[in-house]
Amino acid sequence: MTGDLLPLLRPKDYAAPSVFEPANLLREARRQKRLVVEDVPRVALLDPDGDIVRYLATSGHGRRHQGWACYHTDMWTTDLDGTEVGVVGMAVGAPFAVLVAEQLAVSGAELVLSITSAGQIAPLPHTPCFVLLERALRDEGTSVHYLPPSRWSRLDRRLRERLDGAFAGLPEPVLTGASWTTDAPYRETASQIEAARIEGALCVEMEAAALYAYATARDRSVVCLAHVTNTMATQGSDFEKGPTNGVHAALAVVRAVAQALG
Repeated sequence: MTGDLLPLLRPKDYAAPSVFEPANLLREARRQKRLVVEDVPRVALLDPDGDIVRYLATSGHGRRHQGWACYHTDMWTTDLDGTEVGVVGMAVGAPFAVLVAEQLAVSGAELVLSITSAGQIAPLPHTPCFVLLERALRDEGTSVHYLPPSRWSRLDRRLRERLDGAFAGLPEPVLTGASWTTDAPYRETASQIEAARIEGALCVEMEAAALYAYATARDRSVVCLAHVTNTMATQGSDFEKGPTNGVHAALAVVRAVAQALG
């Protein structure tokens, strides 16, 4: 009997195709908006805070992509040492991040990166810093629609191996570790934080577990990094990303990943 179960926990047919497909949505968006048919860059970046998008839009270092047909976002592109990267801002939270990742994949993106601000929940040698997320605790709902329930979503092993040594010499350190992905940032209680810390999470964020589950289920290349910038405003003088709101440091990480996986 499943009648009394929370719908999220009811058994799902993971092999069944979806009736609602991203390609069909984008087809209608192009028709309604009279957009040109133009693939997005092979490398795409999710920028949940929007700092990189704002920088590209105002600095002259980016151009608005004329074929990106998402109803909810714009895309700005920039060249990083010969690699064109399409940046989509404000895709905050697991459902929205995966929605955009699905649309990127059918629009021509072969590699999706996510660099999200994250709260520190375990001791780190230096902040701000980046953490390459090898795994993420699945404390959100989106991943359950892509993979059967389990504790962790994981970065593809082959991608992880190719990233060995890729971050040497960058402006900010890039550690490797785990995160806790939550759907409810204002329910990060002391007991939940401690439980995640005991399991090995270094930080808390809102997208990685779902993005990795999507990547595994759809056989897509996705790499998630956390930019650890805060202690959830518990100590004051928090949420500092460094010069230019961390844009140049983040783009250096994107460049390193693109070169390693290109």
